[in-house]
Amino acid sequence: MLGPDDLVLCAGTLRGASLAEKCAAALAGGFRALTLWPSDLERAKREGLSLADVKRMLADHGLAVADLDALLRWLPDEVIPPGVSAATEPEFYAIAEALGGRSLNVAQGFGARCDVDRAAEALAGVCDRAREHGLLVTLEYLPWSGIPDARTALAIVERTGRANATLMFDSWHTFRGPTDDAQLGAVPGARIGSVQLNDAPAEPWPDLVAETLAARLLPGEGAIPLVRWLRLLDRIGCRAPLGIEVFSHALDALPPVEVGRRCGEAMRRVLAAARAHASV
Repeated sequence: MLGPDDLVLCAGTLRGASLAEKCAAALAGGFRALTLWPSDLERAKREGLSLADVKRMLADHGLAVADLDALLRWLPDEVIPPGVSAATEPEFYAIAEALGGRSLNVAQGFGARCDVDRAAEALAGVCDRAREHGLLVTLEYLPWSGIPDARTALAIVERTGRANATLMFDSWHTFRGPTDDAQLGAVPGARIGSVQLNDAPAEPWPDLVAETLAARLLPGEGAIPLVRWLRLLDRIGCRAPLGIEVFSHALDALPPVEVGRRCGEAMRRVLAAARAHASV
């Protein structure tokens, strides 16, 4: 069982690496788990690995599977742009059955409008199906989408009436969007299913999508109040494991093991600073 003291290396931090490289990077950084993209498994298959091979690889490195990321086909009439690969629910559930998994991350990746009631009905269906595979469902809010902040995401999650419906807290999306401390403080800790940490400069790029995919920073290297927000998550009773998701062209250029090491060190520095108050 993963908890708030466990660190998770997110797939997007090593988007160019193979699964074997991601496992080695996680081991180098002292991580307890990985998140997986369907493309990770597609690449592994091309490299001659079966799902049973992947399961053994994870076990050999002592790694659990945290989030399966991300389901983009779930809203009624959602339009996926041409050329975008978006896995289906059954594909995610097949991964969960073969490799395990803690949660299924869901996001509105495209479109700037969202009807809360229709979204809640659709998410409730996802939650019912995901529960059959032992999965939590995390709804990730994106500042450019129709679910731009924690308040909107929480409203959708609560309207589902499902116990396994939760939020994904991503510090970058929170910082670049309209979510503030008051919104975060109003979220019941049990409703935060997963956490993704990263950092950013104070000033945003004109194009947030371009920035988030290219220029995130390691925790502690930017202006996001990570220490304050980690303390807030602890205060509201969040028990989710702590992931690091840093889409970065700079990290893409480094050896995966070096990325894993740097990520683990950055996470532990920020976490130590956030929880120092608990021991005094």
